[in-house]
Amino acid sequence: MKEIVNYADFDSVAWRARAREDDAAAAQTTAAILARVAAEGDEALYDLTERLDGPNLRAAGLGVTETEYERAYAAVTAEWLAALRAARDNIRRYHEKQKRVSWLEPEPNGVMLGQILRPLDSVGIYAPGGTAAYPSSVLMNAVPAATAGVERIVLVSPPRRDGTLPAEVLVAARECGLREVYKIGGAQAVAALAFGTATIAPVDKITGPGNIYVTLAKKQVYGQVDIDMLAGPSEIFILADETADPGLVAADLLAQAEHDPLAAALCASPQLSLLQVIAAEAERQLADLPRRSIARRAWENYGALVRTESLAQGLELANAVAPEHLELAVAEPFRWLGLVRHAGAVFLGHHTPEPIGDYFAGPNHILPTAGTARFFSVLDVDSFMKKISVLHYSAEALEADGRQVALLARSEGLEAHARAVERRLGPADVK
Repeated sequence: MKEIVNYADFDSVAWRARAREDDAAAAQTTAAILARVAAEGDEALYDLTERLDGPNLRAAGLGVTETEYERAYAAVTAEWLAALRAARDNIRRYHEKQKRVSWLEPEPNGVMLGQILRPLDSVGIYAPGGTAAYPSSVLMNAVPAATAGVERIVLVSPPRRDGTLPAEVLVAARECGLREVYKIGGAQAVAALAFGTATIAPVDKITGPGNIYVTLAKKQVYGQVDIDMLAGPSEIFILADETADPGLVAADLLAQAEHDPLAAALCASPQLSLLQVIAAEAERQLADLPRRSIARRAWENYGALVRTESLAQGLELANAVAPEHLELAVAEPFRWLGLVRHAGAVFLGHHTPEPIGDYFAGPNHILPTAGTARFFSVLDVDSFMKKISVLHYSAEALEADGRQVALLARSEGLEAHARAVERRLGPADVK
């Protein structure tokens, strides 16, 4: 059964860095894949897909056909399709509220300053796959991109051994209006999106989580294209008081643990007896989980039950950890919300489990991990926008400010900068 540790004995830095060990071999393999796709294009994609994922797609091609979409719709139930559409609409409504507009503001002295907001021209989104289907990842990437106004949204996802993508992924793509979907995954998919091939034109940004090779590939192509973030294994931090149900807390911890053997689940509370019951509940619930081998490894290696002196100290620990998901399983969650500084997403109260955010509520589930919530934000509409500064000076405004600009330019040793301003000033100031 999981041991309970005291606040003073818990190493938050080590917990944050659990999955950050550099894998030199994986990085080298990734670099070789990127270089090969850049040099060989489609032929490299076909060969790598067959070698790493199984199917030979040379005859069928990399793209998804209309027949495949039709088969996908026939394979899903009406109830599932209704749930997907409801989730999509919730996500769209939430992200619509994030939209901002360009602005241009005149000032009395003849200066006019502003900002133009423009959507990116093209985005590549990655949906994990292979042995599992993640239509929710399609929604969470595609909906904010479309809401931002991105015209070309490309989906890539690794094919199954029979050369197909899961029906749920294809239906989600079509329900989001996507028309460009390719059956490729891993570092080779990232390379195709970044460099382009004969079949796949390059994009401006790549978003979406994947395995270590996808993450390393995104890291290595950054600068050629933009990326959203470097995603790591999933994690949750639950702050609980005496009103929390230990069975529900344990269930929420295990919901993260079943993601990945490196996933992390932490609960902090000043209630020792609560933590003891949570530990017992986690053991009991692990027994019949379908993914219990994965969940158990994660829980044993990266799970933690931390006794704090108070809820305030527990929230201090949460801010130090900067978790991907933060649940406030307390009687008055809104009382503590203002003290949250670092988290990917916050789930308030006993009736807001983390999976409601994974699938349905509306906020995005693509969140910073491994402590990067200290400086990264959730994927949103802004992630698919760029901002352009706008400046206009009248002759009078330049006359008023020009000498100070020239003074600052000369202090940096940039004489041509100073003269470019002074030539526009009165005759006495021309050099």
